[in-house]
Amino acid sequence: MAFDVTFYPEEKIALFIDGANLYAAARALGFDIDYRRLLHVFGDKGRLIRAFYYTALIEDQEYSPLRPLVDWLDYNGYTMVTKPTKEFTDAMGRRKLKGNMDIELAIDVMEMAPHLDHIVLFSGDGDFRRLVEAVQRKGVRVTVVSTIRSQPPMIADELRRQADVFVELQELGPLIMRAHNHQRDQQYTNNDA
Repeated sequence: MAFDVTFYPEEKIALFIDGANLYAAARALGFDIDYRRLLHVFGDKGRLIRAFYYTALIEDQEYSPLRPLVDWLDYNGYTMVTKPTKEFTDAMGRRKLKGNMDIELAIDVMEMAPHLDHIVLFSGDGDFRRLVEAVQRKGVRVTVVSTIRSQPPMIADELRRQADVFVELQELGPLIMRAHNHQRDQQYTNNDA
C-alpha cells in the first residue's frame, strides 16, 4: 500500500512532528503510531535528513507517561525538542498545564528550509499556515499530515488549503500503525480452546 504523494529519490526531506497533535489525531482514528515504521516509510521516499519530534513534558513529576516514548525516539533516529510545561490557574480557579511547542517547531522549519526540498508537517494546527506559506516561497514543498475523518476534524481548513499536498492520516495508517502482538493474541485464542 502506498500513499499518494510524489517524492523524488534525491529529494532532501525532513519530518516535523507536533507530538500532541499527531497523538490526538491517531487516537481519534483508533490506532497507535509505530515510529520506527514512520521513519522507514519516509526514509524510502527520498533522503531523510532529519525527523523532529516536539512535545512538552511535565516537570517535577516522578514519572511521566511520555518519558519512555521520548527516550526511545531520542535513541532511534529522532531529534527530540522538549520543554517543560507551565502550570497556571485559569479564570475559574482551575489548575491548567500549558506546553505549546509551535514557536520551537516554526524556528526549526525556517532554519532547516534552505537545506531541504520537501517538509512533511504532522499537525493540523491552523497557526502553521503562515509558516507553510513562508517556506513555500523559499521553494520548499510542504506535505501536511493530519485527519479530516475524526469528529471534529483535526486539521484547520486554512492549513489544508495552504499545503502543497494533504495526506489523510487514516490512509497513511496501515503503513505506520503499531501492529498488534500476534503472539499474545494467539495465546488468548489457545487458552479459549
